[in-house]
Amino acid sequence: MKKTLTAVGLLILAMCSAQAQKITGAGATFPYPIYSKWFSEYSSAHPGVEINYQSIGSGGGIRQVSAGLVDFGASDAVMTDEQLAAAKNKLIHIPTVIGAVVPIFNMQGVDDIKFSPDVLADIYLGKIDNWNNARIAKDNPGVKLPDQKITVVHRSDGSGTTYIFTDFLNKVSSDWANGPSKGASPSWPTGVGGKGNEGVAGLVRQLPGAIGYVELIYALQNKISYGEVKNAAGNWEKASIEGVTEAAASVKQMPADYRISITNAPGKHAYPISSFTWLLIPVKAPDAAKGKVIKDLLNWIITSGESEVSALSYAPLPKNVADKVLKTVYSLQ
Repeated sequence: MKKTLTAVGLLILAMCSAQAQKITGAGATFPYPIYSKWFSEYSSAHPGVEINYQSIGSGGGIRQVSAGLVDFGASDAVMTDEQLAAAKNKLIHIPTVIGAVVPIFNMQGVDDIKFSPDVLADIYLGKIDNWNNARIAKDNPGVKLPDQKITVVHRSDGSGTTYIFTDFLNKVSSDWANGPSKGASPSWPTGVGGKGNEGVAGLVRQLPGAIGYVELIYALQNKISYGEVKNAAGNWEKASIEGVTEAAASVKQMPADYRISITNAPGKHAYPISSFTWLLIPVKAPDAAKGKVIKDLLNWIITSGESEVSALSYAPLPKNVADKVLKTVYSLQ
């Protein structure tokens, strides 16, 4: 009897060992709060599976997955055709959630403020450098704006959050479009840099008069004030799940490769600095066993994990997009 139990035990151990996988990923800080939760839950439900995700910024994620240094990447900036062509393995963008980038600020005596798109652009261009500027005052009647210098805070690393923010500025300001333009690492005209959403949030909290931009959950978790932004319909919108969802609803035909921008989207209450965020997955996994786990993980995210995103102030994928993504996941090799 003892020998039989030992044999069974060895068989179970061998099965567990066969399923044990260490999966590595790296990239965007924008979705890190929900990715951290998802990967922890998935690992707990699948003994032997360990998912190690490094929140290093979208630029780092793109570089590492392109070089084959990690099993998957993550980015809020879509890869260019040139980047995709240069990647060691053929990659596909898998959208996971939709989020909002918010302008955060640290201003004496002010908790709420409205930002016109052109004003935001000119603050980051260095053309508006004091909080009591007449253009800011015009959008905020009744708000006692202090005579306080604006300290611009931006990302120091290659950042998808920066890409989303500058993609928006690019659409609403010709001066921005003809100057720094959009990108994960633009040439900033002014300001100080912080690493990751965490770094920007930390600097804005520390620096009186500071303005920055972060994913919504970082503003909420750090209890930092964030402003309303005028959308394409001319309405002032505070970032919300509903506003982000309305921005995503503007997509009538999702491209087959999922590379799409929804900043400055039409819609009465669409929040204007909204974006999908993506996992960057090899179409054919270099390691078949790891590929099987990643495929199952993606299936779990779309069918179960999406129900958890609202608690962390992200919007889930619209059903038509989720259904399309599932078909893509099934096709992975």
